Parts: sequence; C-alpha cells; structure tokens
Amino acid sequence: MHGRAADLLLGWCWLPIGIGVHLVEPHLTAVQAAVGVIFLISFAHQPLTLGLVYGDPVQRLAHRRLYALTPFIAFAAIVVGLNVSLGAVALMAGLWNAEHTLMQRYGVMRIYGRKAGDQHGGLEKPMLIVWLVAGLAFIGAYVDLDRLVDRLGLGATNRRSVNMLKPLHTPAVVLFWLAIVLSVALTARWWRAERAIGSTASRPKHWYALGTLGLVVLVMVDPIAGVAGYVAAHAIEYFAVVHTSLRKRQDSSPVAVLTNTRLRRTLVYTVYFSVMAVLVASTWNFWGGRLYSFAILFFGALHILYDGFVWKLRRPAVAASLGIVTSVP
Repeated sequence: MHGRAADLLLGWCWLPIGIGVHLVEPHLTAVQAAVGVIFLISFAHQPLTLGLVYGDPVQRLAHRRLYALTPFIAFAAIVVGLNVSLGAVALMAGLWNAEHTLMQRYGVMRIYGRKAGDQHGGLEKPMLIVWLVAGLAFIGAYVDLDRLVDRLGLGATNRRSVNMLKPLHTPAVVLFWLAIVLSVALTARWWRAERAIGSTASRPKHWYALGTLGLVVLVMVDPIAGVAGYVAAHAIEYFAVVHTSLRKRQDSSPVAVLTNTRLRRTLVYTVYFSVMAVLVASTWNFWGGRLYSFAILFFGALHILYDGFVWKLRRPAVAASLGIVTSVP
C-alpha cells in the first residue's frame, strides 16, 4: 500500500514503541510522559476524519442527516455521561477505541486482500475480534489491576474505571480460555484458506496479520506497553493511510483539491497540526482538564463513528485512492 519497507514498518511500528515504554516502566515520571505523548498523538489524528467528511460533498450527501445531527447528539451524550459517571464514560470510550482500532487493522488487511483478489474478509473479521477478546479477557482474568494502576500513577477516576472490572474476574477467566480455543480454530481455518489460493495470496497481509497477533500478545504480556503500542500504532497508521489516500485522489471535492499537490498537502498539514497544538494548549488545564477530556471524547466519538462510513472499499473513489483496481466484493 505504501511500498514494501514502509508497509512492514507501519504494520510493526507498535514493536519499538512497546519496547520503549516497557524499558521506562520502572520510572513513573518517564512512563507517564511517554503515555502522555502517545495519547496526544492519538488525539491529533481524530479530527482528520471530520475533514474527510465535511470536505467531501459526495460523502456528506450520502449520509446527510447523520453528519448534520451526530455532533449535537455526541455533545449532549458526553455532557450527560460526564455528569453521571466519568469512570463509566472512560471505560466505555476505552473499549470502543479498542474495537475501532482493531477494525482499522481489519480494514488494512482487506486492502491487501482486495489487491490480491481474495475474499477472506468473512474469516478475518471474526478471527481478529476473537484475538482482541482473548487479550482483553486475559487482562481481566490474570492481571493485577491495582498494581497496574499504581505503576501508571493514575488518578481516582481511572482507578474507579479499573475497579469496575474486578467483579468480572471469574467470567473473564472463562471467556479467555473460550477465546483461546476459538482463536486457534479460526486462525487455522483462515490459514488453510490462504494456503489454498497459493501464490496469489498476499504476503504483506500475512506479515500484517502476524504483527496484529503479536500486538495482542504484547497487551497480555505487558498491558502498559501493549496498550501504548496499540494506541500509537493506530494513530500513526491512520496518518499514513489518509496521506496515501489524499495523494492519490483525483476527484473535485474540496478536500481533494486542497491536497492534490505536495506543496498544498504540506501547507494543509502545517495548518492542521498548528490548530491541533492550539486546541491542546488551550484546553489542557482549562476547567481542571475537563475541557480537554471532553474534546478527546467528542472528536473520538465522531472519528470512530464516521470512519465506518468514510473508508468503504466498495466505493470506487475510495478503493482507487488506496490503489485497489479490482472489483472483488
């Protein structure tokens, strides 16, 4: 999608990030700084989706009412949620982001699959979901959550969010082992399907799938390093996918016209990241940091929801922008 070396680096960029965070974990200040930077990078990628939606008339018209009403609904839901239980909102947001990040990796696998002409999406999605369930269930079943919170120096809100998981310990143990059995079965079935198509199978997809499995294993072995790699890799990869898509777009939408040359893309990126820096700086300590939390939840909710509509490979323009020229469903 980006070139062999770049694809491999992007698919496995979580590894050096995870190793780096693991190495600084004995030092609370260093690990908090590293996690803080990673979450800033994650926050910075979310509003990109708004430009892809509101800067594309075809996209807006396809779901006009959704794009018109959702910001107001999200605003109201987050205000209510923050006043009812910040811990519950944080937990739900975390789980939703975990699923969203996994679906991005599924989407990248399908880009590779579409390029190779395979139709294995029906095997790949449940396989990845079960991998994620196994990783999350392992944390609930076998990780000392109190020690995990202490290692990160988290505040009372995050501690309350973690404590909500404690009653789920026994179900998590059962769920973990069920997920392991299903993971083995689904992975074996997928691999047989890949081998059956022989030389036309996508080797980059295989490396990417292996990287995804490795990322889930890291989350189980070291949750702090694993989640850091999981979050950072998602944002880095999203920036790369958006850049590749914009570079190849040939339509006349405002977002495409504004980014159809290297100079224009550079100017747009400069303005975008400058705006993000101002947004973070102006909300970081405002109202006890609650405005920053609201911004993360608001842009995160829109980003996760809208992405499900923006990156539909069935749309010829989207497929073409990602280098897909086949018509495989």
